Amino acid sequence: MAKAIRIHEVGGPEVLRLEEVTVGDPGPGEARVRHTAIGLNYIDTYHRSGLYKLPLPSGIGQEAAGVVVSVGPNVDWVKAGDRVAYTGGPLGSYSTERVLPADRLVKIPEGVSDRTAATLMLKGLTVQYLLRQTYRVKPGETILFHAAAGGVGLIACQWARALGVTMIGTAGSDEKAALAREYGCAHTIVYTRENFVDRVKEITGGKGVPVVYDSVGRDTFPASLDCLQPRGLFVSFGNASGPISAFDPGLLAQKGSLYLTRPTLFTYAAKRADLVAMADEMFQLVREGKIKNEPRQEFPLADAASAHRALQSRGTTGATILLP
Repeated sequence: MAKAIRIHEVGGPEVLRLEEVTVGDPGPGEARVRHTAIGLNYIDTYHRSGLYKLPLPSGIGQEAAGVVVSVGPNVDWVKAGDRVAYTGGPLGSYSTERVLPADRLVKIPEGVSDRTAATLMLKGLTVQYLLRQTYRVKPGETILFHAAAGGVGLIACQWARALGVTMIGTAGSDEKAALAREYGCAHTIVYTRENFVDRVKEITGGKGVPVVYDSVGRDTFPASLDCLQPRGLFVSFGNASGPISAFDPGLLAQKGSLYLTRPTLFTYAAKRADLVAMADEMFQLVREGKIKNEPRQEFPLADAASAHRALQSRGTTGATILLP
């Protein structure tokens, strides 16, 4: 029988329960997938804790790779036996097998492992829309990216380097800073002992940067605004330290007619054609060796609670997967 992690109440990692579940046949537009690797993402902790509200009880998890077991009527873009990966759709990737909307599935190309694909569908596609769509970075530009040694950050380091962009990245320790540089970050700032605003101004000769990408939230706002050039863009895409408190929009005017946006992957990849195009660009960089994202930590699915504890204690670097 299939197994899945489910939550019946919000709270700490202890609310994650491994249960036996029944998986039915796929209906129209659906596919049944047997998972081989499951991606762990910080947003999973928001669902578990109740920061992002869910109807309970609920499955959890948004990203995985696996093999198609069967497809329902009106599905002709994947078939049984195909290696696939996905993000989005109903929560429930923390499972051994499940049925989900087939329009969320993309085929994993030759030369890309299931384990790598499972770490890239949410984090890698997040980097795609951040660097290629929310603010389309240009060769020769300098950008600031917080949490550069995290799961999204290490992909961003590599993607920025591939695009000829100079990335300044923040990290919480010398070890994490060294890891970010290894992956292509041009300049690193250890925020626990350095003032990142002063360092950004120093690195850029006082000009600042045109864009700041921030998944940290409360701890880095509003200081990040002081890193921006006039009419620069602050991109908030996460709340690892807690959500940004309410503020007077006049602050954006005072600091140089700045822009602020809060994008999500699920808006950018809502249409299947856009999802496939984004994934094709990402997987091509993997096949060319420009992005490498093998998981740096692994946990059994049954031990998802330990994985959440490690993630929230900032005890992980790069990508982490759960193994069914």
